[in-house]
Amino acid sequence: MNLAHVALWTRDLDSAAAFWESYFNATVGAPYYSARRLGFVSRFVSLPGCASKIELMTGPWITESEAGDSVGWDHIAISLGSKDEVDRLARICKEDGLLESGPRMTGDGYYEAVIRTTDGTAIEVTS
Repeated sequence: MNLAHVALWTRDLDSAAAFWESYFNATVGAPYYSARRLGFVSRFVSLPGCASKIELMTGPWITESEAGDSVGWDHIAISLGSKDEVDRLARICKEDGLLESGPRMTGDGYYEAVIRTTDGTAIEVTS
């Protein structure tokens, strides 16, 4: 069994695609325009060396999410392979105003930093 993909709603598909390309060296596929659900557009993100994909989705009905916890997925975690890579990406994201919490060793044994997408979605980057 394998995880095929996770899906992420975004208000700005182009900005979301640029985020994944810029910070994760991802390849982003061409837009898919749904004939069944008017206004729905998605693009698949492929991370280097990872079989699972991220589906970026948008539509005119997408609104700001309210701050705070709610039912549903909270974040994804992406292993960068080393503490140095976590530190490097955390520095870049801090400069760009996207760092939520700096690198640290967590109680469950991960060396991680938390960054936010341009829409505010949390991503844990781990070693």
